[in-house]
This record gives sequence, structure tokens and C-alpha cells, in this order.
Amino acid sequence: MNKEVLRVENLTFGYKNSKLLYNNFSLHVNVGEVVAILGASGSGKSTLFELITGNLKPKSGTIGAMKLSQIFQDPYTSFHPTYTIINQISDVAHLEGLHQLCHALDLDPDVLAQKPHQLSGGQLQRCSILRALLMKPDLILADEPTSALDNITGLHVMQLLMQFLDRVGILLITHDKHLASWCSDRMIELKS
Repeated sequence: MNKEVLRVENLTFGYKNSKLLYNNFSLHVNVGEVVAILGASGSGKSTLFELITGNLKPKSGTIGAMKLSQIFQDPYTSFHPTYTIINQISDVAHLEGLHQLCHALDLDPDVLAQKPHQLSGGQLQRCSILRALLMKPDLILADEPTSALDNITGLHVMQLLMQFLDRVGILLITHDKHLASWCSDRMIELKS
């Protein structure tokens, strides 16, 4: 049996007491799994990540997560515009295995010396994945990691990310049902 990296039990949360986004919601993710969270805007997908990271507190229930890292929806806003990519990665992660990961992600290590605005969306999203993996997480929270990319680049990025399922579990937020059905072991659809 694979190691469990996330367990959410009986989560209840709402911004207003009269309207709950989550009511006794439970979820688990193991190493080797991709679990996709789908739903319309406002259904609570990003709120779930805020609860898992501890930025929001549930009204009731428990959340237990192993070491996690995040891949954000917009890679341009997840990096500071005036610092090089390598400086920002080294601030949060050890660089052990950097060149092997760059190779696996089809990313030229030379781009890491550049600033975010000098890279394409696909390069920058691969840098975001590189940063997340170098943090050596057990769990990756991937918030719409392909939404800023064209379909072919987005598919390539997900294929690259899935190469690391031997060491992580992935909780994926996406609007794309085709992507979710292709890459995930389970899909959970949130209702507005």
C-alpha cells in the first residue's frame, strides 16, 4: 500500500455561516495518485488548497498533510519579477539534483539565470514545477497548472509532472474534464 500524503476528514467550511462550501467533506491522496478536483468558479477549489496549506482554518474537521509544495495557476505571478529564477528557487529549495530535473523537464538550465518576463509561459511553468519538485515534497498541490498554456504544451507539462508519481501524490485543480479523466486516478466534482 502506498504512503498516504493527505487526509481530509469531515471538513466543514464556509465564508458565511449561512452558506457552506464544504460540509463533512473527506478526501485522501496517496503517493502515486493524481486526484483531480473539478468545479465551476466559486465552487471552492482554490479555497480547498488554502485550507490544506493552513492559510484558512476549517469550522470543523481535520486536515493532515505531509510535506507539500505548490504549482500555481499563473506562473508569472508565482515568481517575483525582478529576481532571477535560480535565486527564487534557491530561496525555498536545495539545488541537489537540479540538472537531472532540468533534463527530465526538458528545461535548459541556462534559462534559470533569467528573470520571469524573459521566459515563455511554458518555460516558466516548467520552472514552477522544477521549484516544486526540488522542495522534495510528498504532496504537490497543482492549481490549474496548464491553464496558461496551449493544449500541446499543457499536455507535455502534465506528462512531465506525472513522471514523479513514484515519490509524490498530486492534488490537481482543473476546469478541464478531459485532462482530469486522462491523468487522474479519481475525480471529485464540487458543486457551486
